[in-house]
Amino acid sequence: MSPLTLPTEILFYDGHCGLCHRAVKFVLQQDRAGTAFRFAPLGGATFQVRIPIPQRTGLPDSMVVQTRDGSLLMRSDALVHVLRRLGGRWKFVAALLSVIPRTWRDFLYRIVARMRYRVFGCRDEVCPMVPPDLRARFDP
Repeated sequence: MSPLTLPTEILFYDGHCGLCHRAVKFVLQQDRAGTAFRFAPLGGATFQVRIPIPQRTGLPDSMVVQTRDGSLLMRSDALVHVLRRLGGRWKFVAALLSVIPRTWRDFLYRIVARMRYRVFGCRDEVCPMVPPDLRARFDP
């Protein structure tokens, strides 16, 4: 399947990060219809197939979104995009965050990313524990 025919966008996440697990669960809860995102761990099989080796260089190890057109969004741009796609009040929060210059947003994003293992822990499993009906939204 080419990126132009992606049925939903893919949120790649650090499968060992407790904060990333919480973020994935948050998106699952907000996207009840299951139409906004699929999920796959960074470095997993789906990531290896979808993201060419040259594009992997320089990607953060926390969260990356591949849009329907194949573009890659990272750091705070990925966060803003996810919130915007969730709609409702999260679209408003995304609009507020968009007012902040990307360099400042990314600076704060990097601070949180550096502390995430110490604050939220490190997981052995790469997929968050979710009910069986939601497991179908995860790719290896």
